[in-house]
Amino acid sequence: MFKGVKDKVIVVTGGTGVLGSTMTRALASKGAKVAVLGRNLDKANTLADEINKSGGIAIGISADVCDKEALVTAHAKINKKLGPVDILINGAGGNHPDGTTSQEFYSEENQKDARTFFDMELDGMDHVFRLNFMGTFLPTQVFAKDMIGRKDCSILNISSVSAVLPLTKVPAYSAAKAAISNFTQWMSVYFAKEGIRVNALVPGFFLTEQNRTLLTNTDGSLTDRGNKILSQTPMERFGDPEDLVSTLLWLCDPASRFVTGTTVAVDGGFCAYNGV
Repeated sequence: MFKGVKDKVIVVTGGTGVLGSTMTRALASKGAKVAVLGRNLDKANTLADEINKSGGIAIGISADVCDKEALVTAHAKINKKLGPVDILINGAGGNHPDGTTSQEFYSEENQKDARTFFDMELDGMDHVFRLNFMGTFLPTQVFAKDMIGRKDCSILNISSVSAVLPLTKVPAYSAAKAAISNFTQWMSVYFAKEGIRVNALVPGFFLTEQNRTLLTNTDGSLTDRGNKILSQTPMERFGDPEDLVSTLLWLCDPASRFVTGTTVAVDGGFCAYNGV
């Protein structure tokens, strides 16, 4: 029996991004009280205002997911304005150029101006791990305290197909997202006695602000990498942000009360396809 998320207080980190804003709007449209948490307060407030004008309930909150003090301050504001947190969506994440290689394969030849594994900087690797892993760990540590001793609470992390099948060129991002999937399972066991469910979404390839230039050219045609990805996606298309909504709502709904510690792929079959 679906109860929905009406009147649930839900925090969405990374809530102003392409995928995050779609999830935020979807949750608000179902009656949730949503805190849009992002580094840019103007963007968070703009989205919250849009939701409020359409009859929903939302507030914009500025905080860096890697800054615990900022999260504690955000937590106090959310509690004061909306109440204790019922559901946390850990949507913040991303990559960094210094955590990537410029070529798919290492070769002694043609290494001029290339960024190889040996050129990758610690700062870039650290940035990617902090944003993706610590940016999930710290918000959970702060907001999950509200869930202790209460019913129908849950945490939803955002993993990636690169956690399942490590993608070329993005070793830091792939490893960090693999850590998210592992951490999801660990937390699901740790919080099981409290009835707090912990799951993860595994989005396939969606055109976002971060990857649009990697997958498409300025004229809208596909890059070589974009073509390669679609050739490995049985449904032969990129995802639309709306494709995440039904799975998002199901995992947040108490109807999935026996579902915890799982990662659900919304990827057009990418993770299921072995290329032949």
